[in-house]
Amino acid sequence: MKKNIYIKWIGAFVIVLAISSCKKDFLNRPPQDQLSDATFWKTENDLFSALNDTYSSTLPGEGGTIYDDAKTDNAYGQYPWESTATVVSAGDITSTTDAGWSFGAIRSANLLLENADKVQMDAGRKERYKAEARFLRAFSYLDLLNKFGDVPLITKTLQFAEVDVKRAPKAEVYKFIIDELTAVAQILPQTYAGGKYNDKGRVTKGAAIALKARAALYNSDWKVATDAAKEVMTLGYSLFKVSAETGDDLGDDYSKWATFSNAAEEKKFRLGIRSYEQIFWAKNKQNSEVILDRQYIQQKDANTLNTFLPSANLGGWSSVTPTQELVNDYLNYKTGEPVPVVDPAVRATLFKNNDAAFANEYKNRDPRFYATVQFVGSPWNNIESGYEFAWNGGGNNNSSTGYNFRKMVDPEIYKAQLDNYSNVILIRYAEILLTYAEAQNELAGPDASVYQALNDIRDRAGMPQVDQAKYNSKTSLRELIHRERRIELALEGQRYMDIRRWKIAPQVMKNITDIRNTLAQKRVWTDKLYLMPIPQNQMDLSNAILTQNTGY
Repeated sequence: MKKNIYIKWIGAFVIVLAISSCKKDFLNRPPQDQLSDATFWKTENDLFSALNDTYSSTLPGEGGTIYDDAKTDNAYGQYPWESTATVVSAGDITSTTDAGWSFGAIRSANLLLENADKVQMDAGRKERYKAEARFLRAFSYLDLLNKFGDVPLITKTLQFAEVDVKRAPKAEVYKFIIDELTAVAQILPQTYAGGKYNDKGRVTKGAAIALKARAALYNSDWKVATDAAKEVMTLGYSLFKVSAETGDDLGDDYSKWATFSNAAEEKKFRLGIRSYEQIFWAKNKQNSEVILDRQYIQQKDANTLNTFLPSANLGGWSSVTPTQELVNDYLNYKTGEPVPVVDPAVRATLFKNNDAAFANEYKNRDPRFYATVQFVGSPWNNIESGYEFAWNGGGNNNSSTGYNFRKMVDPEIYKAQLDNYSNVILIRYAEILLTYAEAQNELAGPDASVYQALNDIRDRAGMPQVDQAKYNSKTSLRELIHRERRIELALEGQRYMDIRRWKIAPQVMKNITDIRNTLAQKRVWTDKLYLMPIPQNQMDLSNAILTQNTGY
């Protein structure tokens, strides 16, 4: 572990090499090309800079969400040089591949916590900075726990003689995460006023409790997950909604894709699409639904969503594309019930013959389908006037599945010919409602509060409410919650843990085919894939202290 746990202090702390002088004490000066603990921890700005560096090294960008989905049955990451998603989803990962074994962010947090009290500043704000660092450390540990299970639990900076640390049991690390998040939630503010030292977008009380709810859900700690989610639900967050369509969105003709009984039904359907897709647009940054996001700045700090997701004719690379299995799970928007799955061979024949019946399986689906997936013939006037998605096979930066993602692509930024600077949302209120619904159902079965949480999400999407007569047991409602979670959180990185904690990965991680029924990716699941391997180079450096996960 020498490589990753003992990491050089870089980022916000790097300074320019000072010009040499000819003073007598030249040889006694501290190194001029780096900062030391003795010279750095002096001012509030020093502490603030160190904290910002910890944010930068901890919070993932778009690669921490879309590629995690590409490791699942939701999506296909077709380029192995972009991420580990291709080999993980294929079942080909070995201990020669690093799936995210890194302690750099944890060391940055530990270093800050050990030195913060050297700084003379407002005591309350200092405690807040320390709480932020503790949150970020807990965030990093939850990511490691999800991927590797037992991991070294390190709460101080290590010296060279200490770098070989054995793995702590998963239960111990989980308890540490819960305890830390419980403690910092009592310190962190609910909101920030803005301005230096109080920037909006920093971690809040709500973020701490929400991450606690996620951690508890992942570990089937139903009571903790329910209580934490319920507490977040009292903090003033709400589902983002738009009240009217504007601009080029009005040009999309959905009468081809949905059978509307009246104008009110059409309006609800269309607003469901707009409300859902616009959560992720730059113009709606830090909307009422956002609990935690990774910040981006126009023209200074860009994400890659407008490049990695669209098709080649929109300047995209089709790096991560939807699977047919994801498409199959979108319900009927009129009934709220599953749609019959088309036989792959039949679909292929219809597509090959340009048969009008090919379009039938894409009709009357959940509005979130149209906001998430580009399918053959789907309209998108807001990205280009008269645009309809077409697919003529993979290659040349085109999809290998026959579908592209529309979700998280910002058409207004595309039209402005800018790099996408939308914030990447890491936790949002809809996840909390789904966490509450799942945990409460597992804890006590269906009740009014569970149905209400699900109906709130469905209402925003333009979907009918849950049929309580049909979904009236823990088992039947569990299936619906699992499907609802998949649809609402598609491409947001949650599916990776969901298929593992629900133990459905062996059933769902099957070969990926395109709409011509041609193999796009061969996938083989083995149970070793419930956890990722510890990189072999780290095993070699640990002096036999580290043990490998089973199967690698």
